Amino acid sequence: MEYDVSVVGFGDNVVDIYVHKNTQYPGGNCVNFAVYAKMFGVRRSAYMGYFGINKDADHVISILDNLNIEMVKCKQIEGENGYSRCTLKDGERVFLDYNEGGVRSKHIYNLDRFDLEYLKEFDLIHCGNYCYMESQLPKIHNAGLKLSFDFSDDSTEQYYSEIAPLVNYAFCSFDGSDEEVKQHLTKIASYGPEIACASRGKKGCIIYDGNKFYEQSAKPIEKVVDTMGAGDSLITTFMVGYIDRIKKGIDKEKAIKESIEKAAEFAATVCQMEGAFGYGCRVLIPRD
Repeated sequence: MEYDVSVVGFGDNVVDIYVHKNTQYPGGNCVNFAVYAKMFGVRRSAYMGYFGINKDADHVISILDNLNIEMVKCKQIEGENGYSRCTLKDGERVFLDYNEGGVRSKHIYNLDRFDLEYLKEFDLIHCGNYCYMESQLPKIHNAGLKLSFDFSDDSTEQYYSEIAPLVNYAFCSFDGSDEEVKQHLTKIASYGPEIACASRGKKGCIIYDGNKFYEQSAKPIEKVVDTMGAGDSLITTFMVGYIDRIKKGIDKEKAIKESIEKAAEFAATVCQMEGAFGYGCRVLIPRD
């Protein structure tokens, strides 16, 4: 299926290093977003951010190029590319450590008027908690651009209060009870996002649109290979489906229900892939 939607992931790229098998995979919230959108069938998908200059960066860039992800606004900065080190326990990813984005945390992408004109070509911009782009979000918001944002377990109440008002679509993961999740989503929505969504792993997810809650169960998976990217894939495909349906004039409630159903199906397929979306290779830069 093809979707008349254009998206850009603005922020992080990394290599996910699986220490237990000496293999690395391309990843990062915003790279995953761009790739999953392309896999799902969007009209146009781009990644916008900084790479380091090393073998890890070359690995990610080459894969994105092969997948026809637009990268015309990317730059390479002298220094180390972002990486995270992780392992798997019963198919569940366990993060060990990371280098805080490498060059991305030291060189913040400063959006100028030309960058904003470029971003206006897209239906949706996606960013997240680990992108080091907080200072740029007011520019995106003030330009009237649609922004989805992935908060994290590290996001404090103060962080939500500062960032959520700049966001149209807010996403997070949450382990609490149904009632606790709904209270959390209600709080997020009170800051301004028109949709707030909490993913809950095997429990599925809950969405709040300011008026109504929508619950979606996780799709059954015969064998979980790797949960890396499962949340990112849910966010991506829900947003692509939702925007496409809204553009076609489908009412909001139906658009949410249909889109999250398809997103849950896609996320289940991602859990059967190695890494976030495959394309692993042996570790290119040995680390202690």
